[in-house]
Amino acid sequence: MDHGLFGPGSVTWRVMGEPILLVGGFRALLMQGLHPRAMRGVIQNSALMDPSEAWARFTRTTEFVRVRTYGTSAEVARAGARVRKIHSKLTAFDPDTGERFRLDEPDALRWVHVGEVDSYLSVARRAGVRLTDAEADRFVAEWRRAAEVVGLAPEDVPGSVGEMRDYIEACRPGLRLVPEAAHPLRQSLNAPLPAYLIPLKPIFPALTLLAFATLPRWARRMYGLPATPLGDLWATATLKTLHTGIGLVPEPVRYAPDARRARRLNDAA
Repeated sequence: MDHGLFGPGSVTWRVMGEPILLVGGFRALLMQGLHPRAMRGVIQNSALMDPSEAWARFTRTTEFVRVRTYGTSAEVARAGARVRKIHSKLTAFDPDTGERFRLDEPDALRWVHVGEVDSYLSVARRAGVRLTDAEADRFVAEWRRAAEVVGLAPEDVPGSVGEMRDYIEACRPGLRLVPEAAHPLRQSLNAPLPAYLIPLKPIFPALTLLAFATLPRWARRMYGLPATPLGDLWATATLKTLHTGIGLVPEPVRYAPDARRARRLNDAA
């Protein structure tokens, strides 16, 4: 049977279905926002904050993550081709250099990829998802397959936790929040949602605040937020409490259909 990029026995299938990973997705966006060109590419080309388009864009992104994680090889190939085609046609202007650049330039794509992998892994482990160091390395290595979907060579992205940490550390001098970017915490206060989701609007500032708290201290400082060991402890304790509480919800409700299927196949592997 064709299980796509990962399949039974993969660490990715064991981790990605956990609901607490929603915080990891928000954290990934915050990490992306600190890469000047990646952020300018979004600002200059995205309808993210257009109320008439924002939710549709969000659902498309969510569907891409779902297909990439659980889809068949053909489904992943089609989704990847769409994303690569869109990126190849879009450009943005970098006022720091006076240059126009393509959204599919490898440096920005690599940062977005690593920010996503680091965020999922960090949130999962701090929340209490059981992963040995070897399994964490396997998770990072497995996601090299996902990097290929967006147009990166697998060997050009980190293949272990240590390599990922070294890469992030090497990137830090070039990271900052560009002045034209709206602060994500302010954006979350007025998140554009369709009418039927308006009752959930108060959740977004709290979710964004928790995602901020899970960032490394140096990243929180770049966003102009407090960065103390106490904040780290609060974030970890909150993640653990949420993950434990979610664990009390029956599996048919707790997990999405693809995640339930992946868990069954993993158990049988």
